[in-house]
Amino acid sequence: MEKTVKKTSGLNQSDSARLRATVEEIPEALRDTPIESSSSSPSPLSRLLAALAIFFGVSALGLVAVLAWMWVSPTAANREPRSPSAAESSDLPVSPAGSDSLEANAPEASSTTAAPAAPADPEAIDLLGHLPYDEAPLEDLVPVTADGYWELRSAAANSFLEMQAAARAEGFDLSVLSAYRTIEEQQSLFFDIKAQRGQVASERAEVSAPPGYSEHHTGYAIDIGDVTAPETDFSEEFERTPGFAWLAENAAYYSFELSFPRGNEQGIAYEPWHWRFVGDRDSLETFYRARTGEDRPQGSAGREGKTQRGIDDRS
Repeated sequence: MEKTVKKTSGLNQSDSARLRATVEEIPEALRDTPIESSSSSPSPLSRLLAALAIFFGVSALGLVAVLAWMWVSPTAANREPRSPSAAESSDLPVSPAGSDSLEANAPEASSTTAAPAAPADPEAIDLLGHLPYDEAPLEDLVPVTADGYWELRSAAANSFLEMQAAARAEGFDLSVLSAYRTIEEQQSLFFDIKAQRGQVASERAEVSAPPGYSEHHTGYAIDIGDVTAPETDFSEEFERTPGFAWLAENAAYYSFELSFPRGNEQGIAYEPWHWRFVGDRDSLETFYRARTGEDRPQGSAGREGKTQRGIDDRS
C-alpha cells in the first residue's frame, strides 16, 4: 500500500495532465454514477422467501378477521330486539295480511288503535227505503182488466181474477187501479211528478218508488180499489171501505198480502191499496230474497212504456 501511494504521489506534471485529459474524455454522467456491485441484486431465493412472507401474512390477517366475525355474529343473533317506544310504534307502517316483510314482526298495536271497520250491512241494499226489482218477462203477462190494459204475471193474474170473482159473489166489487209497470213508466212517475211538486227525493220516495225499485216491475203487485168508493182510490181512506174489509179478511186465501202495512220495516208510507202475490216460489223469492240481496231469477227486458193513463203518482 505504501508503495502504491508513493508511486501515485510521485507522478510528474505531464502524467497528471494526461490523467486529467483521460478523465475529461469520460462523459460526466458516467463519471458521477456509482458502479453497483453485483452482490446488491436479490437472489431468486430471496424473492421467493419475500413472496411467501407476504402471502402468509395476508392469510393470517384474513383468518383473524373470519374468527372475529364468527365470534361476534352469534352474539348479535341472540340479542333480543329493542322494543320501540310508544312514539316510534305509532309511526310503524302496517303490514298487509300475509306479508313477508320485516314489518310483519312489528309489535302488536296498542289497545288505543282503532279496530277495523265493520263490514257493511249485507241487507242495506235499498234505495230510499225501496228494494230493487227486475221487470217481468213479457211472455208471462196476462190481462186482468176487460180492456186488456193492466196485466199481471200468469200465476198472479189467475189468482186475482178468482179473488175478484169471489168478492163480487159476496157483494163486493174490487177495481184494478194499477198492475204491471215498466221502469220507463216509473221514471216519469218518480222524477216528473217530483219536479212538478217541488219535492226532494227522500220526500218523493215516501209515496213512490224510484225507477227499478218498484214492486210493480215484477208483475206480481197490484193496486186495488172499491168500485163503490172511487174517491178513496190511492188513499188511506180506502181502509174504511167494504172492499178493503173483505180483502183484509180473505186476500190471504188467494196468496195476496199488503206490501206496505203500517209501520213496515222499509219505512214506506202506509198503502192499504197496494197488494202483492206470493203464491209460488218465484214470487216468494222475488220479494223476500230482495230483502237480503240474494240473487233472484232475472226477468227479461220490459215492454215499451205505455201512457200514464190510470197510473197514480203514489204507487
